Amino acid sequence: MGFEALKERQSVVWGTGPYQNITETIADIHTLVIDRLEPQPGLKWLDLACGTGAVAELAAQQGADVTGVDLAPALIETAQERARERGLEIDYRVGDCENLEFEDGAFDAISSTCGIMFAPDHQASADELARVVKQGGRIGLVNWTPAELGLAALFMIMKPFQPPPAEGAGYPFDWGSEEHAEKLLGDAFELEFERGISPLRLEDGESYWQLFSTSYGPTRTLAESLDDERREELHRTWVDFVDTNLRGGDEVEHAREYLLVLGTRR
Repeated sequence: MGFEALKERQSVVWGTGPYQNITETIADIHTLVIDRLEPQPGLKWLDLACGTGAVAELAAQQGADVTGVDLAPALIETAQERARERGLEIDYRVGDCENLEFEDGAFDAISSTCGIMFAPDHQASADELARVVKQGGRIGLVNWTPAELGLAALFMIMKPFQPPPAEGAGYPFDWGSEEHAEKLLGDAFELEFERGISPLRLEDGESYWQLFSTSYGPTRTLAESLDDERREELHRTWVDFVDTNLRGGDEVEHAREYLLVLGTRR
């Protein structure tokens, strides 16, 4: 599968299920990016892989002139509906972060929360960040790290049940490495890094499975593609991992490690 075919598939996969349920589990990350990039009235702001619009909404509420881009039409539709309900003027568009339609230096600030990391061509995405932000402009990216018990662990659980990845596609969780981010962005940006934990607390492994298998596009799509036997195998593997590794007392807590990449355009 080539990159274009993969992205066409991703545009459907990420729009499967009520993704807003997942978005609400990383509200702390959204707030962090807003705090670091400090939206102000008139600031031209681009939110890449914007999902259902959480960060875009927060930036717009503080007066920024916000554009949101996502590969999944279903997520853009939800984001547009949410903006209308909240009386917010946000320019939402379906688009590809590896090939943006904007002019050079069009934005003062660019954000992406656990989004741009999933585009297959990492360098193309990084180059577009550098192109469309103005000199002196800032970027704020939150990426999940490849920590053994982080969110990457759930993708490793899913991996044996999936077809092989597209040849040459970057491993998403490499974006959570300072070295990888420096390699991609260091020539164009002065970079700073912060590591943190976004905790997800649920009753048990079954609750975790139900949340992701109904609302997280990649997990839901995978589960629905499997026959009954393989789906149950995935289900049991997921629940056993969570209950074995993440339980503490009467609940499970997933300490999801992330890397915040802050950059100022040279």
